[in-house]
Amino acid sequence: MFCKTTLLTIALALLASESVSHALHHANTGVRVPISKRGTLTNSDGTFNHDKAVREIVKLKNKHRQNLINLQKNRGSQALTNGAVIKPLATVPGALQKRDGVALTDQDDDSLWTGDITIGIPPQSFTINFDTGSSDLWVPSSSCSSCGDHAKYDPRKSSTSSRKIGWFEISYGDGSSVRGSPYTDTVTVGGVGVHGQYLAAVSKESDEFATDPSDGIFGLGFRAISQLGHNPYFFTAIEQGAVSQNVFSFKLSKSGSELFIGGENQALYTGGIEFHNLSSDRGFWQIGGASVSVNKKAAGSGFETVIDSGTTIIYAPEHAAKEFWSHVFGSKEYEELQGFYSFPCNSAPEVAFSWGGKSWIIRPDDLNLGEIEEGSGTCVGAIAGGDLGLGDDVWLMGDTFMKNTYTVFSVYGEAAGAVGFAELA
Repeated sequence: MFCKTTLLTIALALLASESVSHALHHANTGVRVPISKRGTLTNSDGTFNHDKAVREIVKLKNKHRQNLINLQKNRGSQALTNGAVIKPLATVPGALQKRDGVALTDQDDDSLWTGDITIGIPPQSFTINFDTGSSDLWVPSSSCSSCGDHAKYDPRKSSTSSRKIGWFEISYGDGSSVRGSPYTDTVTVGGVGVHGQYLAAVSKESDEFATDPSDGIFGLGFRAISQLGHNPYFFTAIEQGAVSQNVFSFKLSKSGSELFIGGENQALYTGGIEFHNLSSDRGFWQIGGASVSVNKKAAGSGFETVIDSGTTIIYAPEHAAKEFWSHVFGSKEYEELQGFYSFPCNSAPEVAFSWGGKSWIIRPDDLNLGEIEEGSGTCVGAIAGGDLGLGDDVWLMGDTFMKNTYTVFSVYGEAAGAVGFAELA
């Protein structure tokens, strides 16, 4: 069920081979890109990092708020279907705001899956977050004075750089923002290079990113939710014949994590891949007909899911999260504002998701975000509830789920594709 390169794509590849710099490498087979483990919402002593989790939820809400703003701009208001609505900007509670430029929470742990890319010829290197839940590539500009020690993109030093008309901006819940200018340039990931790729070079970085180990964001969603309004990298790679299959895949784990571009790494999974066609053309990797069980008993069914590598936890609509946790013995609402629940640490339930085929089980360790207090015996769960504006039946499946499967993303067209799951080897 894999997508093969079409005759049109082959023709484009032949044309591209004549016009693209010899520095680009067009892969005949898929290539692996090692990525680093994200930090967790659990402290080193096994307790739940409440402050970091709150920031994560606020960032999550605002990321998908921006996605819906982009979708409306690109497709019109009629694209906001099935209850989708642009919510007000979420804000970090005043008690957690930065004071004198210093965050109140430990910044040592990252909350991103990061890997290396290069931009320009000669290449300039960056460590970025690979995010299937957004669609734009942005990195700090050489003109950015608020970007800390991050690697900075200097378009003047690239022979293939071109400044474009427009502006790029993302607002964050602490009152800061990312702002910059659009460019096109050569972008290479794992040796797979494309030319004329749209990206944003930000001249102002948000406070939230100033101390982040990643230099920027690498969106792997669809064009419909791109603020830049142009093809994300992987779609450019398909158009230019730079990949042999219209597929990329993830393994997210404590070790050996990787993004595989142009196919799937058969050494990392066993058995077949269970594919599900996308249920929406809104620009997300969204599949429907999902159900969830607790200890093999139904706890929700018939809902939509967005597979989002840029999210740590699973985030469900408020009513769905409440229903789910009602099936977990001893569970209680832990924090109403952000939608977290707790459960007895010594009786973690068996949780599984299904899309009409196999049941994909969440390991207890991945469901557990840590004790409320050291020695309390009460742990916070990695399934929370709230309104992202995506619709009242849409769940967001972050790495709490993705760490338990080999996940494959297959492109069928500009707004069509499938997501597949396989057992990790």
